Amino acid sequence: MSSAKSHWDTVYESKENEELGWFEEHPKTTLDLIAKIAIPKNAKVLNVGAGTTTLVDALLEKGYTNIIASDISDVAMQKLKQRIAETYNYELECIVDDLTNSSKLNTLSNVDLWIDRAVLHFFLDPEEQKAYFDLIKKIISPKGYVLIAVFSLDGADKCSGLPLFKYNSEILANHLGSDFTLVESFDHVYTNPFGGKRPYIFTLFQKH
Repeated sequence: MSSAKSHWDTVYESKENEELGWFEEHPKTTLDLIAKIAIPKNAKVLNVGAGTTTLVDALLEKGYTNIIASDISDVAMQKLKQRIAETYNYELECIVDDLTNSSKLNTLSNVDLWIDRAVLHFFLDPEEQKAYFDLIKKIISPKGYVLIAVFSLDGADKCSGLPLFKYNSEILANHLGSDFTLVESFDHVYTNPFGGKRPYIFTLFQKH
């Protein structure tokens, strides 16, 4: 078992949603960005680093029908899948995989929307970062969108006890390359469940 997988399994085994430093009861900022692009309700939406996110709930409530969740933690995926089944009678496709060394996600294709809220910044090694962005480039459909929300340059140095790599829109654009256009970016201060202020940058890109 990788150290990352062990770490996140322990986190999700030991904490309830409301005890997680990144928990959002209602992911309004992400939903507002998604609303702007007006993708069809049957678009293929992939939420990476999903954990036990409430974003899946919100997307289902808005009528999206083709949602995939992925995380490195089996525990998180089991919890999420069970909650969604019980609450919405929806069989959520959950993929346990490592974004920096994919064996399953890399078999997907024509993903219309990639959503990452707060996982990319945990990848410190340049090779891990390259693998992450190469995966996006491989599986996103033409005209597809990439929504990435990560700690901004003036954001926290650590999260969940782990060091972070921080971003601005230019750094993200350089990683994605010339096949992607920045549609929108903005700073957002997220207030965590314990009252802490966490500066993020939200970005939305579209593939040519």
